[in-house]
Order: sequence, then C-alpha cells, then structure tokens
Amino acid sequence: MLLETDFDVSTADLRPVAWSLEQQHRLQQFLFAEARLLDERRLTDWLNLWTDDGMYWVPQAQQQDNPYDHISLAWEDRMLREIRVRRLSDARNWSQQPATHTTRMVGNISAAGLDGADNLVAHSVFQMSEWRNIRDMPLHQVAGRITHKLASHGDTWRIRLKRVDLVNCDAVHGMLQAFF
Repeated sequence: MLLETDFDVSTADLRPVAWSLEQQHRLQQFLFAEARLLDERRLTDWLNLWTDDGMYWVPQAQQQDNPYDHISLAWEDRMLREIRVRRLSDARNWSQQPATHTTRMVGNISAAGLDGADNLVAHSVFQMSEWRNIRDMPLHQVAGRITHKLASHGDTWRIRLKRVDLVNCDAVHGMLQAFF
C-alpha cells in the first residue's frame, strides 16, 4: 500500500451533497470524538475508526498534490499506524516517559461533497497543544487544516484518508510522535 500509487488522495471533482443540520451535527460529533480519543491516548480505539486500507498523510509542502512525488512528514497505512501506537504505548519508550499530553481544538467543520467512491470529504481546522518533558521546549503548538475522506459505515463513518496540512509543514520539525 505505501509504495502503490493508486490510492486516491484527490479531493477534486466532488459531487455536491444535500446536507441537513442533523447530518452536520453527526459529522461534528464524529470529528470531536476522534480528537477526544487522541487526547485521551485511547489509541487502540482511534485505530478502530479507520478502514482497513485507510491512509494517514501529513504533507511536507504547501499545496502538495500527492505523497508519491514528494517527501511527506507522514504517509502511514494501517500497519505503520499500529506500530506507532505500540511504540507510543510501550513503557520502554523513554521518549514517552512521562507520556505526551495533548489537547486539540477542532472547528470550521464542513462537508465538501462525495468523491468518486462515495466517500464523504470533510474539511476542518485544528490547533493542538502538546506537552512533552523536554527541557528547552516543553509546550509545542501545532495548527493546520485537516481533510478527511470518510467511508459510510452503518450510521457513522470510518476514516479512509486523513490528510493533515500543517501551517508550518515546511519548517524543521523535531520528533513528531503524536498523531494530529
């Protein structure tokens, strides 16, 4: 999956979607719940929000079209997300002693439309405060835009793609351990 170039990350050519206030509320609650799982370090529960072929992408450049022609800060399939979760949860991981603490704010949530595979494309913005026990910079602020491709799953969704466009994506970053 990582080296295959046929995973559709495009959000162009979306079909409009008729969207009620109730559906907007459900979408907001889904994205708020995802953020809460990450903040509470309930990472196994967070992994369960994904489709089996879902991809987590953090581009390294503004307006990056795809993860195939340019390096990315993260391009992770299910296996890599699971490995990172195990590493973050391992008591022998000294960089996580004490564990990272995060708080996220998610807002400006909107449904953009449906892609060719009937995934709902949703946009939001976020700000995350991350505390790690680092002497020179214990509190780290991160902000950006998130695009989700959500596959219908009963009366909710599963994440098929999560693209996180950091405001400072082209800066020099230290260790990026927490998921955004």
